[in-house]
Amino acid sequence: MKNLIKILFLLTAFAYAQSASNSTDVDGNEIEEVVVKGNVLYSDQVNALKTPVPVLDVPQTVSIITDEDIRKQGFREIGDIVRYTPGVNTSQGEGHRDSVVFRGVRSTADFYQDGVRDDVQYYRSLYNVEQVEVLRGPNALLFGRGGTGGMINRVTKKAVIGETFTAHDIGIDSFGASDLGLDTNIQLDNNSALRINLHSDDLANHRDHYDGSRLGINPTMKIRLTADTTLDLSYEYADHERFIDRGIPTINGRPDESLVDVVFGDSSTNIQTLEASIMRAQVTHKMSETKKANFSLTSSSFEKMYQNLYASGYDGTLVTMDGYRDPTERDNFILSGNLVNEISLGNMTHTLLIGAEFIDTENKNLRYDSFWSTTSDDNEVFNITRPMDFSVNSAGVATGVDFATKLNRQTESDITVTSVYIQDQIDVSDNLKVLLGGRIDDFDITVRDIKNSSSESRNDNTFSPRAGLVYKPQENVSYYVSYSESFLPRSGEQFKSLSATSARLDPDVFESTEVGVKVALANNMSLTAAYFDSEQVRAERDNDTGETSEVRGLTVSGIEVELKGRVNDSLNLAIGYSDLSGETSSGGIPREIPEHTLSAYVTYQMNDKLSWALGLTQQGESKIKDNTPGLVLPEYTRVDLAAYYQVAKNLSVQMNVENLMDELYFPHSHSTHQASVGESLNTRVSMRWTY
Repeated sequence: MKNLIKILFLLTAFAYAQSASNSTDVDGNEIEEVVVKGNVLYSDQVNALKTPVPVLDVPQTVSIITDEDIRKQGFREIGDIVRYTPGVNTSQGEGHRDSVVFRGVRSTADFYQDGVRDDVQYYRSLYNVEQVEVLRGPNALLFGRGGTGGMINRVTKKAVIGETFTAHDIGIDSFGASDLGLDTNIQLDNNSALRINLHSDDLANHRDHYDGSRLGINPTMKIRLTADTTLDLSYEYADHERFIDRGIPTINGRPDESLVDVVFGDSSTNIQTLEASIMRAQVTHKMSETKKANFSLTSSSFEKMYQNLYASGYDGTLVTMDGYRDPTERDNFILSGNLVNEISLGNMTHTLLIGAEFIDTENKNLRYDSFWSTTSDDNEVFNITRPMDFSVNSAGVATGVDFATKLNRQTESDITVTSVYIQDQIDVSDNLKVLLGGRIDDFDITVRDIKNSSSESRNDNTFSPRAGLVYKPQENVSYYVSYSESFLPRSGEQFKSLSATSARLDPDVFESTEVGVKVALANNMSLTAAYFDSEQVRAERDNDTGETSEVRGLTVSGIEVELKGRVNDSLNLAIGYSDLSGETSSGGIPREIPEHTLSAYVTYQMNDKLSWALGLTQQGESKIKDNTPGLVLPEYTRVDLAAYYQVAKNLSVQMNVENLMDELYFPHSHSTHQASVGESLNTRVSMRWTY
């Protein structure tokens, strides 16, 4: 704790020095503060929760990545963004889904689109994104269950009344991947506009068999119904297909580097498909200068399937292969509404937020284990070849595999969630803000086990509090302390099972305390430094007595520092650092918590035409499995390079070189013998034409 205080003190002193030296111009006149995209949390505006919130006034750590950041750094997926964000790192996600570790807590469901839950397992596209917001710490008050370590919200592009513009994007890389994109906004009349975003990707990388495609189209319409009422309509269609790569086995506690070119699967066994339709409607009504009502509706339908073989055992010579096929259908219907009202009482101002949300989800899931003709089981042993030959086992006997014989499970789940919440942001004075709030969730789930002709239900009524204190000694500096809670029902993130035992157990509760400092420096640069401490509380059942008790689960603490913005007219930088430590319930070291992460991205404008950028990401050593000494992913450093050239006013080209030093690295692993091989040197050239 003493080291933390020293760090915060030094960073604050640096920030004050920078603020003092840059808050006036050469004539001593105060520079007017300019709020730009990237410094304001927009999710609540788009998603109709409350007015936009300056990051400086949010009592928790927030990182915002704009569409320009995404384009300049060549980001194609959520995982690319995570690499440059302190306090979070990627998990493998079995090669078919976004999976993020927020402050040591792995999640495949804490994703949101315009503040609305987006919890299906898939790789999310970025083609229609205005900005991405990465919030750390429990966020149940505004977002409900989950969000136990943090969450990611994608703010989508909306139609703009009064403007007409078009942007075309095209790119290709040295692996053979290519992409096309369109973003066009059309003024229909004085009170309406239509915007269309679409993209098409052909996927490729450094690994054998890997290919795929993604298609997305998202038309949106904005209608000004009255001077005070606006309606946003959106429809998004997605069609994805890709090869699933589960990585390589480990030996002597580390990934076996002799196997980096071997893929343990082929195009007939390892595949993921997704088809999705998402419809959204959002209404905002300004009732007065201090009061606003909001309403949103989302209806979505997903059909997802993934099928794969993977290495489940390895002795240095022979590999054991396992696998499964997992189709899922999910339909979501989400209604939310709220009222924001600013009230002055004496010398204090209260910004009161009162809201409610209703979620209805239907989930159907099947799982078939792989079935080998030689073993009549889901496992078979093979010699290692490139490519792998799954027609003959290690004994030289002909074999075959199918994914339709051995049914592991078949479930149907119905979930309804009804929530009400209230939050009061109190401006006690110009220097002091207090945030108090809470949310009540009624979570009701029924899981029907079709295979075993049984059914289990559970109902949870959970209260999630939030409290924060922000002290601003001057307008551009804030110190904060916050406490928040969130919960995760015993049905898990994806609602696939609910056993008789788990149906009797309360949800896991995650508690987090955070202290930090934020400084808005000149030139739209920002500095954040924070320390957090989080703890999981679990209910466990004594098998002998049948009694339940609360026990401590995963605990994680650490520091996060982020410096981002424009140093001067030529130089921009983004630097992030985190140092986390954790402990499992048994006292061991948890999986997937790197000893540290460091990222830096520096952009330099040489002249009106040419600029370049240099990026660096470093991830410390991390455990592959909980409480398993010696089983680790090694530390690695990756360097990226980029160059940008403005050919004409409306035409630009850029080159992004990923892994410039061709470093062999292993960014994550799903389990002992599934370590992902990081991408080798790759060059992507893209062009953007606007008019």
